Amino acid sequence: MTTAMTDALPRDLSLRRAFSVYPTGVVALAAHVDDRAVGMAVNSFTSISLEPALVAISAARTSKTWPVLREVPELGMSVLAAHHEPLSRSLSAREGDRFGGHEWQRTDGGAVLISDAALWLTCRLHSTFDGGDHEIALYEIGDITLFDDVEPLVFHQSRYRSIAGSERA
Repeated sequence: MTTAMTDALPRDLSLRRAFSVYPTGVVALAAHVDDRAVGMAVNSFTSISLEPALVAISAARTSKTWPVLREVPELGMSVLAAHHEPLSRSLSAREGDRFGGHEWQRTDGGAVLISDAALWLTCRLHSTFDGGDHEIALYEIGDITLFDDVEPLVFHQSRYRSIAGSERA
């Protein structure tokens, strides 16, 4: 079903708007490379398999950060917390200090994990696939650290949101 609003938009803007209807979390992909933390934010993160434990992300082919992160032996994935909106914006910027002074930890394998996140995963690249203007990457999960009391950052309709509502059993 189309609406007059989407009919009037160019196809790429219509698709971008359509895809934004699905709320997503925001994940920081990060690693320690050449004595510095390198990272980027993605909202194209999904669970794939329990056995083996796999997650998928997709990264734009135009990204200058993705080719660096794709080559690291161990990558940190941090599901950002609701208070990480400024960090998400920094990690999405093309230039400047991506970590904005925010605290992070480095694993022995070189993965960078963001302090106060909702979830930490350390991962190794499993495989990549063509995804049009993006590259789809499957990662095998090594370590998992879950922070149950941390509310995740949500991205919906091109805006940051919080999860509202009461808990249900």
